[in-house]
Amino acid sequence: MNIVLTLVFSIVMLFFMIFPAMKITEWIDRHYPIPKKIYTPVMLSIVVLLSIIIGLFLRYA
Repeated sequence: MNIVLTLVFSIVMLFFMIFPAMKITEWIDRHYPIPKKIYTPVMLSIVVLLSIIIGLFLRYA
């Protein structure tokens, strides 16, 4: 049941984590140039990671 609640909180946070993920990806690209081919997958993985972190925080805090 804990995993279900964490995923529910994380799905809601996906929309709110898009802008911070774009800024983090831009920062990474500025300091460590990444190919345009993997720019979008890096951003999407950061969105998912941030959403899960916030979902865990909302569940256990």
